[in-house]
Amino acid sequence: MFFGVNPFGHRHILGISQLAPGDITTILDTADSLKEILDRPIKKVPPLRGRTVVHLFLEPSTRTRLSFEMAAKRLSADTVGISAATSSLVKGETLVDTARNIEAMRPDVLVLRHPASGAPHLMARHVDAAVINAGDGTNEHPTQALLDLMTVRERLGRLQGLRVAIVGDIAHSRVARSDILAFSKMGAEVVICGPATLLPPDPAALGARVTLRMEEALEGADVVIMLRIQRERMGQNLLPSLREYAARYGLDRRRAALAKPGALVLHPGPLNRGVEISPEVADGPCSVILDQVTNGVAVRMALLSLLVREG
Repeated sequence: MFFGVNPFGHRHILGISQLAPGDITTILDTADSLKEILDRPIKKVPPLRGRTVVHLFLEPSTRTRLSFEMAAKRLSADTVGISAATSSLVKGETLVDTARNIEAMRPDVLVLRHPASGAPHLMARHVDAAVINAGDGTNEHPTQALLDLMTVRERLGRLQGLRVAIVGDIAHSRVARSDILAFSKMGAEVVICGPATLLPPDPAALGARVTLRMEEALEGADVVIMLRIQRERMGQNLLPSLREYAARYGLDRRRAALAKPGALVLHPGPLNRGVEISPEVADGPCSVILDQVTNGVAVRMALLSLLVREG
C-alpha cells in the first residue's frame, strides 16, 4: 500500500487539465493498491486518523457524495457533510465567506460540488485546506474521469491506443469534458457524438473527433461512454422528444454490436433506462457501470491519501 511521502506535487484537485499523464498514473496506481481494503472484513485503515474532511455538496448527488464519504471513513478521517439546504448560502452568504468560515475550523480537505463552473477554483484561493472538485457546473468532474480511467485500465490492461466513444449530451456534461481530457492525455483516441443541439459551439477544440452519427462513433470502439441528458441544465427545449432521442442516440444491443468484441460500456449515472441506454445493455456482460462505482471509492481514497500527507 502507498502512503506517506510520494512524488505527487499537487495541493488541490480542481480538474484533469492540471494533471500530467504521470500524475494520473500515480493516482491510478495508488487507487489500485488501496482497492483491496474494500474487500477486507474490517474496511478501515488508519492513515488519515485525526484528519477532517468536509463534504460541501450544493447540488444533488448519490454516488459521488457517498463514495467520497466512504473513502474518507475507510482511511479513518473524521467527516462532516453540508448540503445546500442546510448551509448559510440559502441565507445569502457568499461562497467565499462560507469558505473562510469553514477554513477557520481548520479542516484538512474540502470536497466541493457546486452548480457554478469555477467554484472550486475560487474556494481554493481562500483556504489552506486541500480542495477537491466533485463537479462544478458544466466545467469538470475530475474524479469521475479518473475512476473511468481506472475501470478501463483494469479491464483492458491499457489506455494507450484505445478508441473511446462518448455519446450524448456533450454540451452540458462536465463528465464529458473531463473524460475527453483524461483519455486523450493517456493516449486514447476520443470520438464524441450527439445531436447538433447538444454539442458545444466548438467541439473540436476539446481535442476529440466529432460525428453526428452514432453508428460512426461506435464502429471499432474499445470503450463506449453513454451520458445522461441533463435537462436541469438546459435553458430551452433542445430536443423534439425523448423518444426521438432514444431512437437516434440510445445504446441498444444492435448498436452496441458495432463496437469491438469485448468493448466496455460505461455510464456516470444516474441512468435513464430506455433513453440513453437500454436495460439489456446496462445490465449486460459489456457493462462495467457498477465497477465504476466501486472504483470511485478507491480513486477518492487515493486522492485523499496523496493530498493529505504528514509534514
